[in-house]
Amino acid sequence: MLKRLTVLALLAPALALAQAAEPAGKFTNEAIIKRTLESRPGAGKIDSVTKTPYLGLYEVRVDNMIFYTDERMNYIFSGDILDGRSMQNLTEKRLRELTAIKWEYLPLDAAVKTVRGNGKRTLAVFSDPNCPYCKRFEKDLAKVDDITVYTFLYPVLSEDSHDKSKAVWCSVDRSKAWSELMLDGTVPVAARCETPIDKNLAFGHKYRVTGTPTLVFANGERVPGAISAEQVEKLFAQYGK
Repeated sequence: MLKRLTVLALLAPALALAQAAEPAGKFTNEAIIKRTLESRPGAGKIDSVTKTPYLGLYEVRVDNMIFYTDERMNYIFSGDILDGRSMQNLTEKRLRELTAIKWEYLPLDAAVKTVRGNGKRTLAVFSDPNCPYCKRFEKDLAKVDDITVYTFLYPVLSEDSHDKSKAVWCSVDRSKAWSELMLDGTVPVAARCETPIDKNLAFGHKYRVTGTPTLVFANGERVPGAISAEQVEKLFAQYGK
């Protein structure tokens, strides 16, 4: 069933005024819409505005969300747009494209590397050692074989998370220390060394990794939240190794 777009706000027409205030041709419609919407009280920063090929709408991206507006900004719509023939969710597809992280951008040298079986399938995971969803996911992920997992220590919940992440990284066997911590609750003995944790946090902030666990597959697809081993296998089949 088609999901109806919900009208979030009725905005006063402002595009014509904005165009009149600037020399002709100086700004594109996208730039005018972005600047005008950002000037609204409480609107905040808009990441991008892009013309869509449907209904004359413009896509407005804010963080990891997509809204739509008409050319004159009379209305802002929130909801999914579906292709009427294939029933493909175009909004969901677009969000996956926008939130993807190219595998080659990942600083793999800053991750805890775990190899099981032949290790031919690769997965990156941003994880906090105190995150209950991360612990649940680790138990499911342990059932998946023939995989190489790059775990980015991403302590966003507390200072204790940061301390445990440092202890894992400074362990002789990082993969073993991480597994024992997440599966058995065994906290590794604290040691001192240089860690890439701040680098991981900066990378995650840049790419808006706002929750843990966050998964990144080899094709760049990002999946937020804990999923089952069956879902991991399904996504490997869908996205490739």
